[in-house]
Amino acid sequence: MSESYRSLHIRRPVWLHWFALLTAGATLVLILVGGLVTSTGAGLAVPDWPTTFGYNMFLFPWSKMVGGVLVEHSHRLIGAGVGLLTLTLAVWLWVTEPRGWIRWLAVIACVSVVVQGVLGGLRVVLLEQTLAIVHAALAQAFFALVVSLAFFTSREGREAPQKVQAAGGGRVRHLSLLTTGIIYLELIIGAVLRHTGVGVAAHLLLAGVVSIQVCFLAVLILKGYGDQPRLVRPVALLGGLLIVQLVLGLGSYLGKFTTLGMAFHPLTLVELTTAHVATGALMLATCLVLTLRVYRLLPSRSPVGARQFVPAPPAGRSEEAPA
Repeated sequence: MSESYRSLHIRRPVWLHWFALLTAGATLVLILVGGLVTSTGAGLAVPDWPTTFGYNMFLFPWSKMVGGVLVEHSHRLIGAGVGLLTLTLAVWLWVTEPRGWIRWLAVIACVSVVVQGVLGGLRVVLLEQTLAIVHAALAQAFFALVVSLAFFTSREGREAPQKVQAAGGGRVRHLSLLTTGIIYLELIIGAVLRHTGVGVAAHLLLAGVVSIQVCFLAVLILKGYGDQPRLVRPVALLGGLLIVQLVLGLGSYLGKFTTLGMAFHPLTLVELTTAHVATGALMLATCLVLTLRVYRLLPSRSPVGARQFVPAPPAGRSEEAPA
């Protein structure tokens, strides 16, 4: 990277990065409210789209936003807000970002949020359950995409990384990428389960696989790269989120699929299942950031004895300094 290019990136105002973080945060709120829509069964509380009971979506009276209508219409309004934020971010990046692939990544985010909105609307109009599952899966993928944009617009994401020369880098790279993919697959299976009630065994099995992957990844990073806080912090956060997710998942399972659910207050079950969805999204985002850092910091192949390498002295000279 040239010195002028590096200077340009470092001096760029931080507002773009903060705006990307805002967009990612709003997307997480949208996923949370979307989970609430499914948990409360409010998905069809508003029967028409793109209007709301015949009103323009943005002119629907606040006095009529009660019960399921409040939940579903709020989801639509937040979705529109996320769409506007994404469009603004894409334009901002297209005008100011010198890295072409980042600009096109922002364009993909714009297309994705439009497709996501259309899928949500068609789910209401066509009453098609498959669209609801695809809608949920794309929501998580879009969140991961916006998180990536937030990472690459940060100072860390703009600077040239300093490679860590240590053994096992390729293994950690592959494992982190695989773990991110399995977490996303688990979220898709979870969406199928929430919308159809089918796939409990697959969801539980993948939960076990994710747990093993995260623990194994944490051991590798803490053992081999414990002096790298950029890797230790996200893997520690990932482990904490995993514990929370397992507790929420157990509560959701007991509440929905066992007789113990009769003792649960209906609102408690709604809170458990909704928090379970949001925590899953946070796990995906955290593992993705960890993977991006791993691929930036760790080479695919570490030089043999990289940390012990000492250059040999020139021929005909002693290794000791002259008196």
